[in-house]
Amino acid sequence: MNLLAKIKETVISVVPIMVIVLILHLTVSPLSTTLLIEFFIGGLLLIIGLSIFLLGADIGMLPVGQHVGSSLTKKKNLPVMLILGFVIGFVITVAEPDVQVLASQVATVDGTIPRTPLIMMIAIGVGLFVALGLARIVFQIKLRWILICSYLILFLIASLTSSEFVGIGFDAGGATTGPMTVPFIMALGLGVASVKKHENPEQSQDDSFGLVGIASVGPIMAVLVMGMIFGGGNGDATAAAQSAAADEYSILQHFLHIVPEVFVEVAKALAPLVVMLIIFQLTLLHMPKQQVKKTILGVVYTFIGLEIFLTGVNGGFMPAGQVMGAGIGDLGSGWALVPIGFLFGAVVVCAEPAVWVLTDQVEEVSGGHIRRPVMLATLAIGVAVAVALAMTRVVTGLSIWWYLIPGYAIALAMTFFCPPLFTAIAFDSGGVASGPMSSTFILSFTLGASMALGGNPVLDAFGVVAMIAMTPLIAIQALGLMYQRKQKKMEEAVKQQKSRRLAFGKKGGRV
Repeated sequence: MNLLAKIKETVISVVPIMVIVLILHLTVSPLSTTLLIEFFIGGLLLIIGLSIFLLGADIGMLPVGQHVGSSLTKKKNLPVMLILGFVIGFVITVAEPDVQVLASQVATVDGTIPRTPLIMMIAIGVGLFVALGLARIVFQIKLRWILICSYLILFLIASLTSSEFVGIGFDAGGATTGPMTVPFIMALGLGVASVKKHENPEQSQDDSFGLVGIASVGPIMAVLVMGMIFGGGNGDATAAAQSAAADEYSILQHFLHIVPEVFVEVAKALAPLVVMLIIFQLTLLHMPKQQVKKTILGVVYTFIGLEIFLTGVNGGFMPAGQVMGAGIGDLGSGWALVPIGFLFGAVVVCAEPAVWVLTDQVEEVSGGHIRRPVMLATLAIGVAVAVALAMTRVVTGLSIWWYLIPGYAIALAMTFFCPPLFTAIAFDSGGVASGPMSSTFILSFTLGASMALGGNPVLDAFGVVAMIAMTPLIAIQALGLMYQRKQKKMEEAVKQQKSRRLAFGKKGGRV
């Protein structure tokens, strides 16, 4: 059954984090019994909810994404394609669980940044850059130039906006590429790329990736523009604000108290998606009744799964993450956060369901030349370093600019030397690596640590998701350069072998 497969995926995703938390609880950062129980109940709800959500996305979202992509391309109406690309990106992002989680955390830590406008700005950014990504495929523009131009504009805007919005903005770029957005956008891109016929077969392979990487730039830019409008925040909230509710209710009442509020949030998030699917069915897709029934079932599963997922996240996962981060931050000077962050990073990326989807697609598209274990190992190293560096920010208070500017400069410079396929995969990997575990537990953990050390969480903690999204850009392109070098050596060896055979043949002829 598909649900069992999804449960297996999410168990692999969540359980390693739960095990590490239990070990830390028993050793260096004990949690209260109530909070520990709520954490494990939240983890169980997260597993169940994310499994049902992913099943719904597979049944109802992915087929629609591919149909829409191919149908739009066949109509050969560019303005319609770009407008609908924007609408799809906007609606899917509003329904993205990672965006909901990030917006809630931002609103909790900094009450001056409103939750709903933040979600709307993120969604607008994704919509605009999904349209840009589709235009790139149609006009066969090199991904390198789109990315370089986009990031140059991005850093120019960032230099003019409030510093409190920089970390939040770059985190938004990672949070948008979650379990709802990634499959749908990738399916949309694959649908468009499959219809486009290129003279060079490798070009169509390159177009299969990169749309997620482009789409993740939009929300960063949109949030930074929002920062120019709203100005700075204050970040006065404390970690105790969320965990205090646990003392007022029993554990059961604690979770039941969250359900109605989450229900309203999920209904608001999915309502535009339902309207969009109805309009597409009546005007563009005209799917048969059987497929319509599957789509409706997928939406129902998505609603139920998202409700359970967010209840688990808000009820147990995020509060425990903040308290544990605060506990470890109180140990000595806080430098224990760095090796623990490295461990969390290595575990989190290998546990993200979307990472397994991407690596499987990469292995398939590359004809088995790019092996999944190699991709996973490369991503694990990159993300482990990212979280460790993010913890050094928390301890030292060093500006995020010291990480982002060199990191993106290296990543963009590598696009001139790296094979195009690896560049596209790298920028997709950056978004995929920063999935549900990053935007829920890792960010909460970092916020708690920053508060415990007396820092400003808005400046010091937000940005950890951005770091997780950035390091794969370098790691995967470095892997591409290694593959390129290996390929050249193999080609040289083949040439030398042929020349030796030819020389031997001529010598034998003379004899």
